Amino acid sequence: MPESLVTVAYIVAGLLFIMSLSGLSAQATAGRGNTFGIVGMIIAAVATALSPRAGGYPLLAGAMAVGSAIGAVLAARVGMTSMPQLVAILHSFVGAAAVLVSLGGTLDPTAVHTGVDATIHQIETFVGVFVGAVTFTGSIVAFGKLQGLIGSKPLLMPARHLLNLSLLGASLFFSWQFVGSPSLGPLLWTALVAGLLGIHLVMAIGGADMPVVVSMLNSYSGWAAAAAGFMLNNDLLIITGALVGSSGAILSYIMCSAMNRSFLSVIFGGFGAEEGKVPAKVDGAPQGEVKTVTAAETAAILQEAKHVVIVPGYGMAVAQAQYPLYEVTKRLQDAGTTVRFAIHPVAGRLPGHMNVLLAEAKVPYDIVLEMDELNDDFPETDAVLVIGANDIVNPGALDDPSSPIYGMPVLEVWKAKTCIVMKRGMASGYAGVENPLFFKDNTLMLFGDAKKMVDAILGELRKGEAAA
Repeated sequence: MPESLVTVAYIVAGLLFIMSLSGLSAQATAGRGNTFGIVGMIIAAVATALSPRAGGYPLLAGAMAVGSAIGAVLAARVGMTSMPQLVAILHSFVGAAAVLVSLGGTLDPTAVHTGVDATIHQIETFVGVFVGAVTFTGSIVAFGKLQGLIGSKPLLMPARHLLNLSLLGASLFFSWQFVGSPSLGPLLWTALVAGLLGIHLVMAIGGADMPVVVSMLNSYSGWAAAAAGFMLNNDLLIITGALVGSSGAILSYIMCSAMNRSFLSVIFGGFGAEEGKVPAKVDGAPQGEVKTVTAAETAAILQEAKHVVIVPGYGMAVAQAQYPLYEVTKRLQDAGTTVRFAIHPVAGRLPGHMNVLLAEAKVPYDIVLEMDELNDDFPETDAVLVIGANDIVNPGALDDPSSPIYGMPVLEVWKAKTCIVMKRGMASGYAGVENPLFFKDNTLMLFGDAKKMVDAILGELRKGEAAA
């Protein structure tokens, strides 16, 4: 394929990637956005394989076949609840690729650069190794935390900021050794030190900040890909990496704003506790009495309500309760009840995780609203059903200055006439703090597995319809 035709193909692919990002910005157009991205990637891969600079086709075909097979198996087997950790491990592949491209370019005897071009290429190579190594190890740690292989509590070592600065300083020292006198040794040391930095940075971040971490690592992987594009002189890789890097950075900023935290405070001051632990009581005393409710009583409350808001959390995702929940929603709507879903920006373990799960269960887009769209409506809401959520409905974020989540915007579900919280028990969420919502006068606790409880509520609604 002529070089000019490759350039045209790259331009088309780049435009499709931009259209893909635009489509992914809304639920109704997300499917179309994914299609644009798939088509763009196919065009990019074919154009690169057929470009004049390509070679070694048997090896290239074998690598693409193996990679495609692995991707197809993962896509078929990995459930939506495991998607955050899959995204994290895929980010690690991008980081590893950037490191390997940098090392390969340094070992390539045919790659000759002189003068200013040589200096620029050496800086690109160092950036690729540094960012790639941080992304690789940081993403593996994020995967471990999301998968439950590593505890979610942040590892806050003494003088951790000094340690981070020391590792950064060591990396800059190796860059000084490499630029001007390129050799493999300084790059390998850079990869080692940057890898340790990536591990320490993410280990110090608590589980409550994991959605931001995933978004941040997405941005890192984009910049690592862009650095590889500069090293390979591939315009499309530069464009794609810049798109991913910038969009990931913007998303990280949005997520931090939703948590009322600065980006630096997330990266260097993670908080949280082991999810599932019972939090310590404030001043050693309980905050009040917990009132429980049964599935039958919950169904009766929902049937009597005219306006219902459902707040999903990660507990709903783990239990796969979104499917029977949609059946409950349809039956309530058929009875004349207004039902809406309220989505907090950091609900789940991945930005947009709850939206995707609800879409998978065929919940209509028009009743799935963001926090800012619904928060003012809670005083007029008859009943709120909180399913598997904790920190995002914690009133302590607004009125307890001592709380680590103080200042974080939350869904103000306690302002509704009745709030039903569905949980397995009284354990804390990722932030590791007690939730005063559970002790409110208008709060009722429905304990048990989310799917079993929703199934029971659905059964009661069916009984009521049959009796009518």
